[in-house]
Amino acid sequence: MSFVIRPLVAGEEQLFTAFDAPDVVGVAVFGRSYSDLVAKNQYRPEWTWVALRDGEVVARAAWWGGPDDSEPGALDWFDFTDPDAGVELLRQAPFTAEYCLMLPAGWRADPVVAAAANARIDAAVAAGMKPLVERYRYTWTPADGLPDRPGRLSFRPEPDDEVIVDVLRRIQEGSLDAHKIADLKRMSPDEAARSELADLQWFPSPREWWRLAYTPDGDLVGITVPSRNHVTPVVGFVGVVPEQRGHGYAYDLLLECTHILVAEGADRVAADTDSTNVPMAANFAKAGYPITQERIFLAY
Repeated sequence: MSFVIRPLVAGEEQLFTAFDAPDVVGVAVFGRSYSDLVAKNQYRPEWTWVALRDGEVVARAAWWGGPDDSEPGALDWFDFTDPDAGVELLRQAPFTAEYCLMLPAGWRADPVVAAAANARIDAAVAAGMKPLVERYRYTWTPADGLPDRPGRLSFRPEPDDEVIVDVLRRIQEGSLDAHKIADLKRMSPDEAARSELADLQWFPSPREWWRLAYTPDGDLVGITVPSRNHVTPVVGFVGVVPEQRGHGYAYDLLLECTHILVAEGADRVAADTDSTNVPMAANFAKAGYPITQERIFLAY
């Protein structure tokens, strides 16, 4: 049976919110409300698509973006009662942003959750996406404790964006981050570093929070970027230049970032790293960051 696939128009939000399907995976499991984020201009009718059969919604998808963004940054709400409708919806929607599927920690151990996750992954793949990476989402709160700064490094603000670009360019070398590796396959190192800078500048938090780290001898170690997105304080970026790796400095950078955010009033801090980035995952565990969510990214 054919489907009518189209975006919503203003005033049709009820079509999306009245969809009756259990929430076991995806953003709704973690307390996100479609209506609340519509009010904040982070979900928009033209970024929200539905597949209808005989007037009934059988698949829906919402692409998310910052309140001032002109294009969505991610597909993060996607569900369906008819898998074929879900596939066709993704094929017809005019967006190429990554799909971020949010899952409970340890999701593979729950057969119901695993089945729901795999159904969405299969639909996205059938629509032309490819799995890119799995990531851990961490959420630190004061109950987790905050270790003291190790005191091995000094941290300085750096207002010159060209200096930051050079540091980001150096950090890309040998990166274990799947998004960085993918960027370097389609961009020059300079383009990838400038793209990274633009991503960091997107955060609605003060540029003055950023710090470069140095050894006591004045040698550059890396950069830490305490940030805040449109929901919560976050570890925006932590990176060590290649010649300083192997000394555990990423832990120092992570703690500096956390201390800065706490000093600015944060009572929770979110962070992410690839599940395959074993050294960084170990640093988050050492710093008291528990895994609170897992995420699977798929891209065209």
